[in-house]
Amino acid sequence: MRDEYLIEAQKVIDDPNVLINVVSRRVKQLKYGMKPLVESLEKLEPEDIALREVIEGKIDYELYRPESEA
Repeated sequence: MRDEYLIEAQKVIDDPNVLINVVSRRVKQLKYGMKPLVESLEKLEPEDIALREVIEGKIDYELYRPESEA
């Protein structure tokens, strides 16, 4: 995993736990054959592709917030 990608991705998703979950889910998808959402001239590892997708805004996430009962 490239450090520069990780640093840039942390600027987009500042919570490290959320970033880890988003990237790990996307890595699984890439390993199962889904196509990358970013293009690269070099051969990247799935982790680096997922981080680049986060950096470029290709991956969105939503935090689960349970409805509070009133």
